[in-house]
Amino acid sequence: MDLGLNGRWALVCAASKGLGRGCAEALVGEGAHVVITARGEADLLATAAALRALNPTVEVRAVTGDIATPEGRAAALAACPQIDILVNNAGGPPPGDFRDWGREQWIAALDANMLTPIELIKATVDAMAARGFGRIVNITSGAVKAPIDVLGLSNGARSGLTGFVAGLARQPRLAGANVTINNLLPGAFDTDRLRKTMAAGAAKTGLAEGEVAARRRAAIPAQRFGSAAEFGAICAMLCSAQAGYLTGQNILLDGGSFPGTF
Repeated sequence: MDLGLNGRWALVCAASKGLGRGCAEALVGEGAHVVITARGEADLLATAAALRALNPTVEVRAVTGDIATPEGRAAALAACPQIDILVNNAGGPPPGDFRDWGREQWIAALDANMLTPIELIKATVDAMAARGFGRIVNITSGAVKAPIDVLGLSNGARSGLTGFVAGLARQPRLAGANVTINNLLPGAFDTDRLRKTMAAGAAKTGLAEGEVAARRRAAIPAQRFGSAAEFGAICAMLCSAQAGYLTGQNILLDGGSFPGTF
């Protein structure tokens, strides 16, 4: 199926590796031009080169910086001729016990995982509506549906973004102008983030990290961790021309782990 993304411009945040890179690869594969951001320049430039090799017909621009800062956002936005697709993504806050977190840790989590996506949406959404096309995908977490005890900072910040999006996505001036806003909620994907979370679990329980990983896989009905490529494919589908009637939704990708009916 042609997703209708050829020639569109996408801004993909935190795209040097992991799920962000998976989304960028899928969009490039569909013919979209991309601006990718990350804090680590070496990994970002390597990813940009790989994306250009994947589809030499598209333009790939790399912007090094912290998207959670005003300067980082300004640089990323300035690199885009226009933004038809926005994929909000940021590294999750560290695991731990809320008793050890002060205001500084909470503000950092809110800045990266709630306020930064909102600022980027604010900067792009009305121009999308004026052009009659826009797709915004926020990468949040399966922890929004089923909280993980050691990820309290993430649980809180991402749930705040989810509540905000629920209202914004339903504004007729956006939904009625073919602008959609949806959230992708990853479960256990084979990324650096997952490995850090399992390391924290190992430290807490005293188990070896390999044992923690084996138990985590066994608890997933699919009996495996997800891949960045399959995550990116779902992201591209949400960004497609055919997905204009899908908005304000939380799409859970977790191999069947969430046990609820709804």
